[in-house]
Amino acid sequence: MYLALSICASSLIFMIFKIIGKHKINTLQAIIVNYFTAFTCGILSYDTTVVAGDVINSKWFYGAIFLGILFISFFNIMALTAQRNGLSVASVASKMSVVIPVIFGLYIYNESLGWQKGLGIVLALVAVYLASVKAKSETFSIKNLWLPILLFLGSGVIDTTIKYLETTYVPDNGIPLFSATIFLIAGLIGVCIISVKAIQGTFHFNIKSIPAGIILGIVNYYSIYTLLKALRPLSLDDFESSTIFTVNNVGIVMLSTLIGLLLFKERLLVKNWIGIGIAVISILLVILS
Repeated sequence: MYLALSICASSLIFMIFKIIGKHKINTLQAIIVNYFTAFTCGILSYDTTVVAGDVINSKWFYGAIFLGILFISFFNIMALTAQRNGLSVASVASKMSVVIPVIFGLYIYNESLGWQKGLGIVLALVAVYLASVKAKSETFSIKNLWLPILLFLGSGVIDTTIKYLETTYVPDNGIPLFSATIFLIAGLIGVCIISVKAIQGTFHFNIKSIPAGIILGIVNYYSIYTLLKALRPLSLDDFESSTIFTVNNVGIVMLSTLIGLLLFKERLLVKNWIGIGIAVISILLVILS
């Protein structure tokens, strides 16, 4: 249930970004409002009184700072990759990074890897590529190759760090506070960025970014919360993290592609449909393994 909700929430984020772009809303400002909204959601969801000293002294605090920095840095790298190398390259680079947390789970947590799961993971990567590449007009620049590589590594490190901290340091009731802290750090860094822009005289406030950011923040919080809950097994029969990350990433790409088709009338190429078909097969193989 949590895995399905995480896929839906993450796909909804892409839909919100699409709407933000269509209505010419300032994306950076909406992102910053989103982080503070997600922080508020985490605090309201936490069932114990929040003590700042306890948060700072928690074992996961410095990891949360690291993730907060990665969150907002990852957004800017993703934007640059889309602008310089194309949206398809950005999508493929971020979602194919699933191999990093999968390898981490296999070697660090000794998770299983039979032929069925292995084939499913390989097919998942093929599905991500085929479903994501939509525009034939997008050109790939060798000069900007470092951007998708950095995006690939950053996305993988984020997922891997979330898994490690959640498994090692975050208590059962601490997921809301852990998530809230990550979003607060990212939001504060965002405020620093727009403060610099204001000093330079390049900041122009966009009132529409507030409601857009609030909606985005609520969805964003629950995309992280449900993923963390999905990664926390309640019994020996629950999915391993390598299965969770594979199904989560390929599910997001598949659902986002279908949303683009149904709501935004995006034209799908034959290889996109093939990618969706392979995605279904890969999910079945990984889950049934």
